[in-house]
Amino acid sequence: MTSSEPVCACPELGPDAYARWRASELGAITERLERRLILELAGDVAGRAVLDLGCGDGELALALVKRGALATGIDASPAMIDAARRRAMQQGAEVALQVATAEHLPFPAERFDIVTAITVLCFIDDPAPVLREISRVLRPGGRLVIGELGKWSPWAATRRMRAWFGSALWRRARFRTADDLRDLAAQAGLVVESLRGAIYYPRCAAAARWLSPYDSLWGRFTTLGAGFVALSAAKPGSRRDDPRAGCR
Repeated sequence: MTSSEPVCACPELGPDAYARWRASELGAITERLERRLILELAGDVAGRAVLDLGCGDGELALALVKRGALATGIDASPAMIDAARRRAMQQGAEVALQVATAEHLPFPAERFDIVTAITVLCFIDDPAPVLREISRVLRPGGRLVIGELGKWSPWAATRRMRAWFGSALWRRARFRTADDLRDLAAQAGLVVESLRGAIYYPRCAAAARWLSPYDSLWGRFTTLGAGFVALSAAKPGSRRDDPRAGCR
């Protein structure tokens, strides 16, 4: 679900779109880079209760499980949750999955050690309530990892053109800068730890093939021009000694 082309926050976008994207060379390279960045920012997830908000067809949630996380995934789309359940069954992975919206998380306060939200805010007009909900379900010392579609990049320019030519999907999208994400996290009472960029090549498989080896290096210096912007932020307080407590 971390791919910047299919967007998990749109219930009308089906699992087939994700499969087609990953089957393409451009999609495979792009998703690999984004996934690597998100997992790096999430840190050590072994034994941690992790919520993947807007989990799509479960790709990230399953990657987290493979790293030892106690993963939960939610998505607004029943079709996506069904696809995620099938993937989990095929892989013999245990993931708690349910249909739910980002604005009303069906969990008690301080339930999770880590929350990931990848390409979710770009389809929410007012993300502030979502960030407050995330902060509510995070334990003190817990971490939020956001991955969003960058505002100033060739990818965003292409999506704007598609919106102008009638794409309902991209017409409703809201692209955000690193500063936008920093402000949203701060407003929710979270302390920003890191801001990174990824996907600096244009939407072209040949460019992705040639430039992807340098992508992570460039992303450490600037988010300007990044098609994907990622943030990690912590909830003030001390992490509990036993992250497994109350996670199921």
